[in-house]
Amino acid sequence: MLPDEVIMSNIYFIRGQKVMVDRDLAELCEVETKALKQAVKRNPEIFPEHFMFELTKVEFNNLRSQTVTSSWGGQRYLPNVFTEHGVFQLSNVLRSKRARQMSIRIIEVFVKMREILTDNLSVRLDIEEIKKKLENRTKT
Repeated sequence: MLPDEVIMSNIYFIRGQKVMVDRDLAELCEVETKALKQAVKRNPEIFPEHFMFELTKVEFNNLRSQTVTSSWGGQRYLPNVFTEHGVFQLSNVLRSKRARQMSIRIIEVFVKMREILTDNLSVRLDIEEIKKKLENRTKT
């Protein structure tokens, strides 16, 4: 399977959420983007907006400017992006063995990223507490 870094490089922070672009997910699942979009369109009830949403033109242009190595070509439609929950739902509509495997793998990476962020926050809070104690000592 793919290393964590490959999957992480396809996760973006948009609208305050970690998301993956439909095109990148299709590539990882080894399906055409068109097939992925059709599967989603046929099952709108399992993709509420907090699972998947379409990028605005501004968001898409910002994303394109972030992905220097990626060639987005001449897309006619704005891409959809999927949150962790949306990635899980994709495995239900794509139904291929590869899609199920990639869904599990991607969710594992999302969880790992959340753990890293939590650990970082914990360390930052510890550092702030130590700073406060040191400041209190120097004031007295």
